[in-house]
Amino acid sequence: MAASPEPVPPTSAAHVPTPPPPAGPGPLADLRVVELAHPFGAPVGKLLADAGADVVVVEPPGGATQRRFAPFAQDEPGPERSLVWWAENTSKRSVVLDLSDGAGIELLGRLVDRADVLVECLGAPRAASLGLEPAELQARNPGLVHATITPYGRTGPRSDEPATDLTLLAAGGPVWSCGYDDHHLPPVRGGGDQGIRTSAHFALMAVLTAVVARHHLGHGQHVDVSMLAALNVTTEFASYSWLAARQTVQRQTGRHASPRPTEPTQVRCADGRWLNTGVPPRTPAEFTSLQEWLVELELGDDPPVLALLELAGQYEHMTLAMIEEDPLVAEIFGAGRDAVALIASHLPAHEAFVGLQDRGLAAGVIYSPEEVMTNPHFVERGFPTAVHHDVLDRTVLYPGPPIRFTGTPMRVRRAPRLGEHTAEVMAELDG
Repeated sequence: MAASPEPVPPTSAAHVPTPPPPAGPGPLADLRVVELAHPFGAPVGKLLADAGADVVVVEPPGGATQRRFAPFAQDEPGPERSLVWWAENTSKRSVVLDLSDGAGIELLGRLVDRADVLVECLGAPRAASLGLEPAELQARNPGLVHATITPYGRTGPRSDEPATDLTLLAAGGPVWSCGYDDHHLPPVRGGGDQGIRTSAHFALMAVLTAVVARHHLGHGQHVDVSMLAALNVTTEFASYSWLAARQTVQRQTGRHASPRPTEPTQVRCADGRWLNTGVPPRTPAEFTSLQEWLVELELGDDPPVLALLELAGQYEHMTLAMIEEDPLVAEIFGAGRDAVALIASHLPAHEAFVGLQDRGLAAGVIYSPEEVMTNPHFVERGFPTAVHHDVLDRTVLYPGPPIRFTGTPMRVRRAPRLGEHTAEVMAELDG
């Protein structure tokens, strides 16, 4: 029986160094953004805000719905304790407006008229009732980049249909490709609102593209993001396999979905952990290195495997077409895969990972999210970010920006309390 997997956090979370806050403005410091609070748009505003944009999130009097999403800090429900709100709304300012009356709508209009970017996820009828119809906004604020993020796009026969992260992931196609070799098991939906986050990244790219285009065109534009379409184009070749070849891909454990089954790539290591071995060797140098490693570990007692690894030297590089067409190449390729699996099964996961990487072969240990936060590579890059929460009177460790700007560093501040900046922002409007 394999040993129980032991965590491999080389650095304790309690000892993650806290770098000083970066100096200077972020790369988007001159951008003014108004975001109407909604789960679909929150990640867009967060990424803009962490990059230095002044993002004002407009909440209703009772607070955004995300403030009521579990889990909660210290298991105490409350509008200032939702970890979902914390994660998706860093670095923003919060304004409370009652959009059920004319005064609130008028204030929202004034905010939007001064903005560079508007992010909203409303249906067309509700947006029009608030004075947020795209043509009207462009007339009032010609430089505005108006981003709408809705399940099926702002226009079209399905534009008013409801949707959730799960239904969008299913309808868009990604869920079909995610799961296990055992097709008695249902498809798997990735956690963490992946559908919303995937759509948000497309929306972010579109917003920034429109901001750049504004410098050339002299005006902003309406950016209409369909979440369903965003998810469909992330199915890699699954959609194209059907469109071009009328082939349906099948989900596989830890590897690309494919019309035909491929060989497994995940290996249970000596410490009980799982390692994804990626693509097996395909060059003479990789095969030679693998052969030498087998001998070094005293695992080279399979003459046919060693002989096949040695035969690999006659091929400069093995392409997928060669593997498909030449039985000998297929056998050599399979021997390389088997050798990687054999080595990995005799070593602890981290040691196997380092050894494969040192030999130019991609591999990855399957870590939990909390282990990633203590990984020495991420710690060295300053990815774990300490954020002070005055509600708790303590510092909380956050995932930091994945991008490093040397001249205009990104930074992460805690999510705003409900209406924390209402007076401040209203004073700016009157200033």
